[in-house]
Amino acid sequence: MNKIDLKIDGHVHTSMCHHASGSMEDYVLAAIDRGLERLFFLEHLEVGINYFECTWLSRQDFDNYFQEGLRLREKYGDRLFVGLGVEVGYNPERSQEILERLAERTWDRVAVSYHFMRVGDQHYNLVSRKSHNLEALGRLGVAKVVAAYFDTVLEAVQTVPAEVVCHLDAVLRYHPDIHFEQSHYRQIELILAAMAERGMALEVNASGCRMRGEPFPARDIVREAVLRKIPLAAGSDAHRPEDVGRFELLAETFGEGSV
Repeated sequence: MNKIDLKIDGHVHTSMCHHASGSMEDYVLAAIDRGLERLFFLEHLEVGINYFECTWLSRQDFDNYFQEGLRLREKYGDRLFVGLGVEVGYNPERSQEILERLAERTWDRVAVSYHFMRVGDQHYNLVSRKSHNLEALGRLGVAKVVAAYFDTVLEAVQTVPAEVVCHLDAVLRYHPDIHFEQSHYRQIELILAAMAERGMALEVNASGCRMRGEPFPARDIVREAVLRKIPLAAGSDAHRPEDVGRFELLAETFGEGSV
């Protein structure tokens, strides 16, 4: 039985990403108040995305992020480990540039995900609740989009030197017609096999507990990961300080941190 360390929140965002609230210090204080031992900021890195709003950090933003993160590490380091990580949104058309951007800095954690699919000359957010995205991607066909998503996640796992894969099955999580077919589960098995080969961890993302009653990914996928001896990493995916370390439902789902 794999254990999930619920004293570590491995995935939080701040106002720096333009779609969350609260300062880095707000999240650190929330983590200390919850009795956490380690907190990893995973701010968004995207390259080459043509989208109507910016939901990621610029180079200058990342400069500010590291400056503030190091200050907080100095101030609170005796009470909490403050990790400065990155959530790499994979763009298969700009993989080399992504690797170059990653190499510019020393990260405490590199996690990978896939948020934006290109349709024509525009990108659409695969994990958004906005009708703009759901309608455009739905017109392509839900099953087709899901298959393309998992194909690209597999490529990301094989390309990006990451330690963690984020919210593996969150594609089209707000679409009313979302369901996975057997072919999609075969794709997931290929992703898990590639993760096991590279020693990557699977994030158990607690935002799904609040959204659908079980984490991202679903429990059967987590069980398959455990069978493959893939490490599990808890993440709140907090976009507000009050959601840091909100693992109550996660603990219930996994029986005090195990599956």
